Amino acid sequence: MTRLPVVILGAGPAGLAAAEAASANGQPVLLVDENPAPGGQIWRGGPPHWSDARAGRLWKALSARPQVKLLCGTRLVACGAPGTLLLDTDHGPRTLAWERLVICSGARELLLPFPGWTLPGVTGAGGMQALVKGGMPVAGKRVLVAGSGPLLLAVADTLQRSGAQVVAIAEHRSGAELARFGGRLALRHPAKLAQALRLFARLRRVPYLRGATVRAASGDERLLSAQLEQGGQVRDIECDFLACGFGLLPTLEIAGLFGCALAHGRVSVDLAQRTSIDGVWAAGESTGIGGVDKALAEGRIAGLAAAGMAASGAERRALASAQAFARLLAHSFAPTPAMRALCTPSTIVCRCEDVRAAELAPHASWRAAKLQTRAGMGACQGRVCGAACGFLYGWEAAGARPPVFPVSAACLASVAAP
Repeated sequence: MTRLPVVILGAGPAGLAAAEAASANGQPVLLVDENPAPGGQIWRGGPPHWSDARAGRLWKALSARPQVKLLCGTRLVACGAPGTLLLDTDHGPRTLAWERLVICSGARELLLPFPGWTLPGVTGAGGMQALVKGGMPVAGKRVLVAGSGPLLLAVADTLQRSGAQVVAIAEHRSGAELARFGGRLALRHPAKLAQALRLFARLRRVPYLRGATVRAASGDERLLSAQLEQGGQVRDIECDFLACGFGLLPTLEIAGLFGCALAHGRVSVDLAQRTSIDGVWAAGESTGIGGVDKALAEGRIAGLAAAGMAASGAERRALASAQAFARLLAHSFAPTPAMRALCTPSTIVCRCEDVRAAELAPHASWRAAKLQTRAGMGACQGRVCGAACGFLYGWEAAGARPPVFPVSAACLASVAAP
């Protein structure tokens, strides 16, 4: 089996930047992504749908390099023998050998339980954005965007441009907290402030409610309204969709398969994005949530390192600035302890197995709760409820076991095939 010099898992901004950097000196590079087109969640839909000029420049450079190959619609199932991967592709299982690997696995949403959050029509904010970018019709639909952080503005902008009626943006943080965040942006990241102001300008007709929190979603077979609390008063807002954004979490399953060291809920890397495992680098949201600038900077440095090249001073300065912005975001918009009160005793926490908060509260750990209630035993292996329980009860959920995603028996059987 021929070993590929550089394999990059994930074709979002970090993966594309890593591929461009690693292939600049003629190095063969293979990009692997589970989506049907490159771009990840930030640049979703593939090149025809990209509006970010940086994405276009990267794709133009990669398309001109025959040594760069892209394998879409492909999911990593497990690690085989040392230096090999078992992949599940549209054409069946495939074993891949590699010499150096860059993990760009991205992030997933933090979903916090509240009464009615499992109703059809209630989604994560990022999930709603992905659905709209994927072609879901929302023209004329009433959408309430709620939660905390700059993602709410981006989602509302996507919805409005797609013809939806954004009835309100409900930001959990107070006006004073937002003003302090804006002041820090002005001092340290003026370009980010300008970007936010452009979003506000496009959303000027949408009510922007500060210190507002969704308490519950109501409906029979699907969402009809949401209860919003602001200034001690609760009111009903009729809506067809409720998009809630409480933050993002690094996706760690792939790094866990390789045994990469983790710390503070993210992959640990050095200044060259090298993980604790020899020959494995990581970049983007898997090393900490920070947005597209951080993903691009880390991806480039990881790609250079995987190809045996060093980053320049300018590239390191760009990364330092992006990481500083990431720390500011984490400090300004982390879920507050008050959000734990959203989950009532009768609220479903594990939606795969219908486990409610009252059944979980008596237990002292994630393991104890799983043994007694089946929380985290569903198809998602605790990806949603594990993070929620970490926030609600301070538990540390164990990582997913391989296969980390549902896969056919035929694919698993190929592991033992000669």
